[in-house]
Order: sequence, then C-alpha cells, then structure tokens
Amino acid sequence: MISPIVPDSPVSQFVRNPDQRPDQKMDPLSEVISLLKPQSYSSGGFAVSGDMAIQFPKHQGIKCYAVLAGQCWLVFDDIPGPILLNEGDCFLLPRGMPFRLATDLALEPVHYTVAIAQFGMRNEAPGVTVGARYIAGGHFALTGSHAEMLLQSLPPIVHIRSESDKATMRWSMERMREELRNPQPGGSLITQQLACMMLVQALRLHLTDTASAGQGWLSALSDKHMSVAITSMHHDPGYGWTLQSLAERVGLSRSVFALRFRETVGSTPMEYLTRWRMVLATDRLKNSSDGLSAIAQSLGYESESAFGKAFRRVMGCSSRQYARITPNSLPAK
Repeated sequence: MISPIVPDSPVSQFVRNPDQRPDQKMDPLSEVISLLKPQSYSSGGFAVSGDMAIQFPKHQGIKCYAVLAGQCWLVFDDIPGPILLNEGDCFLLPRGMPFRLATDLALEPVHYTVAIAQFGMRNEAPGVTVGARYIAGGHFALTGSHAEMLLQSLPPIVHIRSESDKATMRWSMERMREELRNPQPGGSLITQQLACMMLVQALRLHLTDTASAGQGWLSALSDKHMSVAITSMHHDPGYGWTLQSLAERVGLSRSVFALRFRETVGSTPMEYLTRWRMVLATDRLKNSSDGLSAIAQSLGYESESAFGKAFRRVMGCSSRQYARITPNSLPAK
C-alpha cells in the first residue's frame, strides 16, 4: 500500500523574528534559509509493503526524507550506481533531479501518480507495518530570490548515513514517525515543522562532513577563516569592506585570503559581498516599503546610481523592473 504525501497549506515557513533585537545577529546559514523562504507545501509519508520501483519526475525546490522502516534503493539516471538507503538514513535532494525508489533494481519503474492510482489514496499516512518500507519527510518550495545560491553549493544528494549523524536526526525522525502513526489534531502542522527541522539539520550535518566538502559558500562555512569573513559580511553588509580589511579580520595576508576565498567559495570576496547585498536588496524590494535611496545607503552605496549599476550587473535588470516582476521571470544568472 502506498499513501501519498498529503499537501498542506504553506504555513511552515522560516521567517525572521519581528521581536529580534538589532544586536541579535542570525548566523549565515539561518539568514540565507530565511531569505530563501522555504515553504513546506507537502509533508508526510508513504509506505511500500511489497516489491516496487517508483519513478519521481524532476522537481522544483528541495526534497528531504528519512527512511523510518526497512530499506530500498535510490537511483538517479545521471548518477552512476544505485544508493542503498537503510533504516534511519536521511537524504536531501536539492537539485530537483528525477529519481526512483526501488525495492528491487530489476523491476520496471512506474510513475508515482500511477502507483498512487493503483493502490488508492488516503488522507492520512498509515502506521508502519512489519516488513514495510516507510519513508517520510517534506518537499520545500523556495520562494525567495537567488535559490541557486544555496542549491549550487550542494551535491545532487546529501546522504545522512553515519550512525553519529543518524543519532542527531533521530529525535525529529521519531517524532515524525509518531505523528504519522497516530494522527491527532494539529498533526499536519507538527509534521511540517519537523520536516523543516530535518532540512536544516541535514544541511548542518553536510556542513560538518569534511568528506563532502566542495566549492561554495555553504562548504566555506566549515572553514574557520572563510566562515569569519562570510559572517562579517552578512552581519554588516553596509560596511565598506575591502579585501585588506577582510583579510585582517580573519588573520591572513591579503594574497592568501584572496586565493583561499576564491578556491573555497568560487568567487572573489568582493563579488560575494556584492551578490549578498543584492540578495538583501531583492528581499527588501519585494517585502518592504523602503525606497531605493534607503536600501542603497543601508547596503553601503553612496548613491542610487551606484546601487543601480551593481543591481543591474548582478540581476540582469534594473531594481525598478525587479520590483514589478516575479522571481520566476528573472533572467538566468
């Protein structure tokens, strides 16, 4: 029996605390996730009691799931070799690649909509039965600007499988298992919040996994010098940061800092700073009543003209044009 992941209203959303004092700074990971505004538009679980291969199409946003019972294979068309998912494993799919879950690799996959139609739909997730494979989690739409800033820093799959990492995720997994096993009033909201916790926790575990280190701002947060530089720019984006002042802040020579930053992050410090300023600008243009002059000044630009040139260079359109269009109609960057 397969039970679909039941969509819920997008109430599970990372937001800034309106009561947060100005001196209470968010860490870079929290801040970027907050600005990306991931909304859990589906959360729950599905069970497979027999052998089956289910094909899932390309998706938008991020999927984050945990194997609550049994084991199965995760297969990508463009990644060699199947990945065995054991009980307790978590996996994050940030690139939207099509994939399939199979209990037997020799089986012909069926589209997930066909599987649901074949086995019927239910409005709640079933309990975990003996011998069943059971997966639960959430699918997140990213409604903020520059979603690729996060996604391009991640591999196609983040696989949480070490015993210590699974122990870190266990509380959220057990709570989700209980909510799905014994539905109660408010369970949909709790399940959404637990899925959000699993998403952030999976990113944190990926961040501390040196074996998975790659290029990008997320991996850079695990480097003590680069983390200080990125945190400094995030905490005070309007400051007149220079290559020299950032190098001094992290305790490296200018040349060594510049080289390490580019190798770790994939851009120069000044390119990163400009792009981060534009991420903040797009958020304020869409979600505040602040004028261009106020936004420009708060982000370290002496004039609207200087701000406008930087905005067009990064975003591919003027700030006024951006304020009138949706993120999905932006030029590809």
